[in-house]
Amino acid sequence: MRGFPADKGLVGGGGEVPVPDLMVVGIGGDVGMYALARAFHEQYGTHSVVLSKVATRAMQDSAIVDNVVVPHIDDVDVLLPTLEGLAQQHRDKVLVLLTNADWHVRTLIVHRERLEAAGYVLAYPSLPVLEQVSSKEGFAQVCDQLGIPTPRTVAVDIAKVVADGGRAAVAALEVDLQYPVVGKPSNSAEWYYVDFPGKKKIHHIDSRAELDVILGHLADAKFPGTFLVQEFIPGDETQMRSLTAYRDTSGEVTLLATGRVLLEEHTPGTLGIPAAILVEAYDDAMEAATRFLDATNYVGFANFDYKLDPRTGRHVYFEVNPRIGRNNYYVTAGGANVARVLVEDWVLRRPIRPVRAVRDVLYTVVPFGLLSKYVLDPELKTRIKALKASGDVINPLKYDRDSGLKRRLIVEAITQNYRRKYAQYYPEPTSTGY
Repeated sequence: MRGFPADKGLVGGGGEVPVPDLMVVGIGGDVGMYALARAFHEQYGTHSVVLSKVATRAMQDSAIVDNVVVPHIDDVDVLLPTLEGLAQQHRDKVLVLLTNADWHVRTLIVHRERLEAAGYVLAYPSLPVLEQVSSKEGFAQVCDQLGIPTPRTVAVDIAKVVADGGRAAVAALEVDLQYPVVGKPSNSAEWYYVDFPGKKKIHHIDSRAELDVILGHLADAKFPGTFLVQEFIPGDETQMRSLTAYRDTSGEVTLLATGRVLLEEHTPGTLGIPAAILVEAYDDAMEAATRFLDATNYVGFANFDYKLDPRTGRHVYFEVNPRIGRNNYYVTAGGANVARVLVEDWVLRRPIRPVRAVRDVLYTVVPFGLLSKYVLDPELKTRIKALKASGDVINPLKYDRDSGLKRRLIVEAITQNYRRKYAQYYPEPTSTGY
């Protein structure tokens, strides 16, 4: 990548331009949205308004975020008028509209003209690009054209299964893969709206019988999308990687950050989402992501999931999310504030030199003691202990400029709640787990 460490590279052209009065409007009240609000506040002192279906603890008693509860926010006929009304109340500000949910990303892009007319900045790709990259099948096709490794995959068209007889047709499907395998939807936005017994974000499947049960449930639910059955790449969670990128409106990839996942979430709705990331530079992944984004003419933030295959020593790529990702604060903590690249591009309309997040830092939303319990590799354990000793362990919710007494107690309760969650959902430490 053509670029520099963040502390040297974020330089605008043509001298300093005053930053207008900004306000972030977020949709969805999770840790990732708070991390975005924090990044904007760190960089510009920006206040945020976050819309969510219910009041969330991540936003509770925050001095930098107003959490507005909109019970039916997933309904487009509620979401759009709500956003337009909010824009009317803040016509004196530049409104940056952000979300970390795939189904909301699609809604915002589909209704881009209406939202931009209301006054919002939408740093997202076009609808054709979204359609191409948000499908895991489309992602794999682009990767194949570019020579980027992906897992062997069997795509099951559930609508065709339903047409062929539904549950009764499942047994005849040919799935030429060795078990265990991984099952996931091709399109996350479609997955959000389907419900069936045992639904998870990602399914780890140990046998054909277990796969048939899931496919039967999907046929019963008449899931309209494609379910992917994918080769399992061996290795524990520390072999997983995350890459976050930003490609600007001129076609330049101006931000790249990579990290090694140390621990993942294990609750059914969040399975596979990183809970701890060690910032590390992987040049090969940065190069592959740049080629992918250039080939698709992507604009905005993108988050790639990939894994080191111990059999080949190569990185294997699973998907790209058309958004910045829930764990985006590892980028800001790594030295490249994510708010800056967006504002320079969409608000100030000036180029910046490409940057990388390269600061040696550990991002975690779980207590350090819990994390160290599950990190078994001696070298990794030594590294994270050294980062703890040097004060380079970052929890996005623990923000000094948003730290009233009530807020501190809430954040501590959120963090400690992971002990209960992991006791319930997480297996005992193992070096060969999923």
